[in-house]
Amino acid sequence: MLKLIYPAIVMLILIVLPLAAIYRRAKRGKSVKKPLYANLCLFFTMFAVSAAVFLSQGVAAAGDTMAAGGTDWTTAVAYISAALAVGISGLASAKAVAQTACAAIGAMVENEGTFGKSLVFVGMAEGIAIYGLLIGIVIVLF
Repeated sequence: MLKLIYPAIVMLILIVLPLAAIYRRAKRGKSVKKPLYANLCLFFTMFAVSAAVFLSQGVAAAGDTMAAGGTDWTTAVAYISAALAVGISGLASAKAVAQTACAAIGAMVENEGTFGKSLVFVGMAEGIAIYGLLIGIVIVLF
């Protein structure tokens, strides 16, 4: 149990300490872009390294049992790819809906007849998330 707690504490410290430095820089009125980008890069690097470590040790807690779709490694990669498909498509859909909905509201304020046409574009943006969810389901099931 302690084998998992110590690396988690170290990872948490490595992520939180730069945020304190960013806060101090913002309070002094200095630019926080570079430290923030460095913190994001550090976070995703640590995420990738920890994922590689856990995947290399084997994902299934059952030991020698094989999953229905293949080995532990292939099942783990399938779950990660399904999560990425759903997550990235959800983020992209959220950004697209935010932008198209703002434009649709602005167009409706100027001309009420454009509401139906602009609503179609908002629906198309929501379709991105649905496609990502379908791809995630297909990856997990097959």
